Amino acid sequence: MNTFYMHWNLNDLKRKFSTDLPHIYNAAQKAETVTEFKQMIIRLCRNDAVARLCNHDGQTVKDFSTEKEVYIQTISLLYSFLHNQTINNSRADRIAEKEIATQTKIQSASVDLLTDLYFIFRNTDDKTYKKPVTEAKLVQWSKHWVSGLSPAVQQVREENRLRIIRKLVLRLERRHSVNTPYFLPGFRSFEEKQRLVEEWWNNYRFHLHMAIKNPDELNFYLDNALSEETMHILHDAKKKGIPFFITPYYLSLLDITGKNYDDVGIRSYILYTRELVDTFSEIKAWEKEDEVEPGKANAAGWLLPEGHNIHRRYPEVAIFIPDSCGRACGGLCASCQRMYDFQSKRLNFNLKELLPKESWPLKLKKLMTYFEEDTQLRDILITGGDALMSRNATLRHIFDAIYKMALQKKKANLIRPDGDKYAEIQRIRLGTRLPAYLPMRIDEELISFLKEFREKASKIGIKQFIIQTHFQTPLEMTKEAKEAIKRIISVGWIITNQMVFNVASSRRGHAVALRKVLINNGVVPYYTFSVKGFRENYAVYTPIARSLQERYEEKVYGKLDQEEQEAFIRILYNNIPYINEINDFLQKKKRMFVATDRSVLNLPGIGKSMTFGIAGITPEGKRILCFDHDATRKHSPAIQNIGKVYITENKSILAYLKQLEQLGEDVKSYQSIWEYTEGITESKFKLYEYPEYLFRQTEKVNHIDIDS
Repeated sequence: MNTFYMHWNLNDLKRKFSTDLPHIYNAAQKAETVTEFKQMIIRLCRNDAVARLCNHDGQTVKDFSTEKEVYIQTISLLYSFLHNQTINNSRADRIAEKEIATQTKIQSASVDLLTDLYFIFRNTDDKTYKKPVTEAKLVQWSKHWVSGLSPAVQQVREENRLRIIRKLVLRLERRHSVNTPYFLPGFRSFEEKQRLVEEWWNNYRFHLHMAIKNPDELNFYLDNALSEETMHILHDAKKKGIPFFITPYYLSLLDITGKNYDDVGIRSYILYTRELVDTFSEIKAWEKEDEVEPGKANAAGWLLPEGHNIHRRYPEVAIFIPDSCGRACGGLCASCQRMYDFQSKRLNFNLKELLPKESWPLKLKKLMTYFEEDTQLRDILITGGDALMSRNATLRHIFDAIYKMALQKKKANLIRPDGDKYAEIQRIRLGTRLPAYLPMRIDEELISFLKEFREKASKIGIKQFIIQTHFQTPLEMTKEAKEAIKRIISVGWIITNQMVFNVASSRRGHAVALRKVLINNGVVPYYTFSVKGFRENYAVYTPIARSLQERYEEKVYGKLDQEEQEAFIRILYNNIPYINEINDFLQKKKRMFVATDRSVLNLPGIGKSMTFGIAGITPEGKRILCFDHDATRKHSPAIQNIGKVYITENKSILAYLKQLEQLGEDVKSYQSIWEYTEGITESKFKLYEYPEYLFRQTEKVNHIDIDS
């Protein structure tokens, strides 16, 4: 018998249960009914996960993401498998009402399901739960993930850049119109043209102008290195209407030879999967609060102005999406949480059409009125798309409007009695991936008005100025990105990062390597997001158990206590810029990195959480998780009407491990993943808490319709 679980079959599993878990196996032989079996194993195991699986067995729950009913038969399937017989409807009537709702045969229980159950039962008495790996092992893993600042990587990227520039010259030579700033006169030599394109390379507008927009063009710039299968998928994506938009700069980060460094983390962002292509046009909004009908409250109960400009789930935060080029991005991330909006074309890459219309100033005024009249709002996240895809003039106009609104709100509070005062604006954020996708965008003009706004807004009580970016892999930290980061923090803005925990980035030591290169260069980790679990993300989805495993076994080495957090925050607020001081702090504390981020899943309707317990496992081995909301933050009052949230993961743990094996990972180092069957949302790092007001704020919540 093969002893490694990656290769077990059903016969192997039956022997493993009988030899390693004889109390479970014998209980299945003795029990005459599933109900009796469940009662026996609850007494034998005295384990929360086992108890939840038993208590949910035979129940039907509604999956909150798909809105489909899911019948849970986890323990029934195990009983059927171990009892060595078929359980059918006629016997179900004799055993117990609704004990088994549908005919369940032994082969219905997959290897994936039974392997998961084997480890859940085996680990009931295991004391290794939440045990960190050794620091030496963590260092070894993290060193595998080189950054874009490595001299060897930079050399490859320079070769890539020159290759792409030569190909850009070939493309530009075909142009005959002079009505473009990027025109190559025919009388110049190829070398002269190449030098001109090299100058343009440093201008972000050139990269947007020359962005790759179809599969053949993409393969052309990659020296036809893409496989026939990949090209077939990409052509199907184009036919389906999935946008392509990849800047020459970002394309230069790939290694077309596959020999110099592991660039799967980058490829998983620009190369679409078969599942995404097949489901595009049928994608639903994962964040249900983003589905808004005029005049009706969203899923979180909020009444919003028309136009899809404001997204909201929490009382204190509003996401603001302007009618501008900010409805585009520097590239379309394959696992984008707003893929629904690209499908509906509310977000797109038609940059000329996205320029603000004449009606925008009036609409902006109405949106600011909504913010001004809100009783709880204190945090505005300007995003999209991507906030920095908007032109500087557009951003300046938006910032001026926010400043005036915040000032009016502050003045109005002067005549409101204590206890009735509205929340005042304390935090302004810009959501952007351009420091990674297109760092040339961080130009002097942008930096100038970021500095100007911070100085002006600070005087009226706005205290937190944050660029919320998204680096996914250490390879995205290039010399250009490093310079862009320096520019931003030199004018007093803090940069925070959100990483998406997909398959490539979930590999052992990768998240730690990313946190290290980020913090060394002035970017503070904020969130580590689990990928939304719809079918289009099957190839990149990482089970929640791996997120918990990374948190308890790897990220734990970067945790700061309360006193250290306060010292760290003082560095950020008292030093402009703060990079040297942060690195001195790390050296003094003998830390490789700091873990300032929270690992979360963006739940449909009720926001971010990692508070859950396993409720079941589908016959295919996908875990069914029962989530509760994050108890550490304020929620919409509508949360009372939502209750528990059931989410079915779209991939089994065994299927995920097989993916890692194909990527060359030593899967044995992940074996403790099976132990993580429940979670509690991490407490918020003190940097991300709101400042205390010097007045008593009203408890009244407006702009809401709880009943709907």
